[in-house]
Order: sequence, then structure tokens, then C-alpha cells
Amino acid sequence: DINDNAPSFREPETELKIIETIAPGSRFPLPDAHDPDSGRNSLQSYELSGDEHFSLAVQAGPGGDQRPELVLAKALGRGGVDANDNAPVFSQAEYTVRVAEDVPVGSVLVTVTATDADEGLNGEIKFSFKKITDKSSQTFQVDSDTGAITLLQSLDFEEGSSYELEVQAHDEGGLFDTTKVVVTVTDVNDNLPEISVRSAMNEISEDDPSGTVVALLHVRDKDSGANGEVRCSLDEGIPFRLEKSFDDYYRVVTARELDREQVPEYNVTVRAADGGSPALQSSAVLALRVLDVNDNAPVFLEERYSARLAENNAAGALVLTVRATDADWGQNARVRYRLSEGRVRGAPLSSYVSVQAETGALYALRSLDYEQVRELQLWVRAEDGGAPALSSNVSVRLQIVDENDNAPQV
Repeated sequence: DINDNAPSFREPETELKIIETIAPGSRFPLPDAHDPDSGRNSLQSYELSGDEHFSLAVQAGPGGDQRPELVLAKALGRGGVDANDNAPVFSQAEYTVRVAEDVPVGSVLVTVTATDADEGLNGEIKFSFKKITDKSSQTFQVDSDTGAITLLQSLDFEEGSSYELEVQAHDEGGLFDTTKVVVTVTDVNDNLPEISVRSAMNEISEDDPSGTVVALLHVRDKDSGANGEVRCSLDEGIPFRLEKSFDDYYRVVTARELDREQVPEYNVTVRAADGGSPALQSSAVLALRVLDVNDNAPVFLEERYSARLAENNAAGALVLTVRATDADWGQNARVRYRLSEGRVRGAPLSSYVSVQAETGALYALRSLDYEQVRELQLWVRAEDGGAPALSSNVSVRLQIVDENDNAPQV
């Protein structure tokens, strides 16, 4: 700290009215000075200058602060003014009031009362705050005539749950009494639970095991007691669950293995509700895309295929088309076709027919002769693009139809 602030009073001038018959030794409280510096640089002492009738005394307050008082050292003499020989007396040494934090601005929180046995002006009482913080002075106001303490601005339990005020009652002769007012602020359920997503995945593989951590969450509620107790939950019917790790931290984990082919993405809604009545709720949404795994083999549209082809066909004639689909996605769902090799009359099957790898179209590569080959029985394999690849087979029966292309022989 640098000593860059001079001590200062709230008001540059204070007026005290003192009856001339008041006895020496009488004390009159003075306003406190304030120095925002700290340590040795803060307020250390008070000095009095000016008049032989008065001296200065400094009393220690409850918090160790210095409270200056003006002490009458020498009688002022008589001037015909009526003696004020009774100080005001508060009806209570301490007032305690409990108010909800949502009490409207302008409300009267409590009214302090005092009496003075003197008559006339000496018996008239004025009320004021004796010692009050800047925050309290912006929050509360005391009516100088009635002693009613009203609210100047909204209270917030989360910012301040208790206030201590010193109220002074003084008469026209400068005699006074002091009382303490304790304002206790009670909590109202006026804060929503807060959900903070500390970390979260946006993609997960469909073969990740049950219990895989998807997100880490922290929840809190600024309210207190039951109003600040938070319960978290997920929607029912989804393959995820909540696990409490410690304090107000939660994990969102998978409850079972996922299946991208059934549900390719999830919007997982985490809900937080407090214990207030009525309860306040908030929510957060976790967007999660399920990544494909090659866990589905191609499936042919038919269990088996068959076709009839007249003999003497043109080479390259289209016989039929087989088709298979794959429930996976992307490269895992790309299907290619090929023949399972065999032999016909000692020749490779592939010299008779071929299958187009991309479309599954089956072509006759040569002109067939019913009298030599009446039927072709073959297998077509469909294989996906996964690693490792998955495949399935289907049987194809090709019947050669006879034509009248041979004359009778004698």
C-alpha cells in the first residue's frame, strides 16, 4: 500500500447544540473519519484545535475502530436557557428483524422508538444512523422524525444475509442514546440451477463399451438450504445415465452399446431442478453423433435368383441383375460383387458368365448351346468396403432354353 489517501470526514462541518448549563465532563460523539489506505497508512489518531472549553477523547468501538468524542472541559456558563437534563432512551437496546430478500423497495422494515423526559425542544427527538457502511447507507434509510427504517434498494441474500445498523436518538440539547438494529435477510428461491459442461464428446463410436463417459458436468444453485439443493436427471428411454462423481459433479455415461443403424445421433437433455417450492429448473443439451462401425454384412434382396436364357444368345447378353444393400454408412456400406469361381465342362465358369462389380449385372460371355449346357448353377458374392470386409453369397440358377436349331438326322 502507498499512502495516497488523506483521512476525510463525510461532512466538512458538524453542528452541535449544547445547553450552557451542561456539566463539565459531558461527552458529545463526533462523526468518524475514514481513510481507505491500510496498515500504518490508515487512520491513526484525531486532534482538536480551537477552544479552551473542550478537549478530545477517542473511544474504541466494538470492532476496534476509533470513535472521537468532544468532551466539555470547562463550564460554559448560564444564559437563561432551560436545562436539558434528560437524554433520550430507546425502548429496546437492540432490534432484530427478519425480512425476505424479495421484500419490495420502500417497505418499512422496523420502526425504532425512544422517549425523552424533558419538555419542549429539549424533549424533541431526531433519529439518524450513527455508524453505517457505504453499502448499508445505500440500502437503508431512517426517518429522522418517526424512526422508521425503510428499504432503498432490493436485497439479495446471496450478496448479504445480515446487516448491523447503529441508530442514534438525540435531542435538541445534544444528549443521545444509541441502539443496534440487526436486519437478517432470508433466502427466497430466486436463482435457477446452473449447469456447466466442463467437457463433452460430440462423436462416439457405436461399438464403444457401456459406461463410456460422454460428458462431465458441474451444477450449482446460488440459493441456500433446500432452495440450493440440486437434483439432476436425464430423459427416460435413452441409452445414457447420470453418475455423481463428487460434490456437485456428474458424469454422463452410456448405459449400453449404441447402434448407429437405429439412431445415428442423440440430443441428450440434462435437467437440473432445485428443492424450492415451487422448484426452479434449467437444462443443457448435449449433441452426440454416433460413428459407424462395419457391423453389418451386405444382404441380397432375394434369397436366390433364377433366370431363363434362350440358346444361341448374343455374347455379352444381360441375363439378370442381383442387388444387395448394407445397413452401414459410407465406405462400410459400399457393395461390390464378384463370382465364386467354378468350372463348366472343364472350362472356368468365368469364361461363360461375368458379373459387373459395381451394379451386380450378370452377363453371358458366349453364345450358349442347349445341347451342350442345359443349366448353369453359380454363386455371387457381395462384399462391403469395411476393414475387415463383411460379405454374403447368393445362388443363381441359369436355365438354357432350347430352340429348334437342329435338323432331323436319318
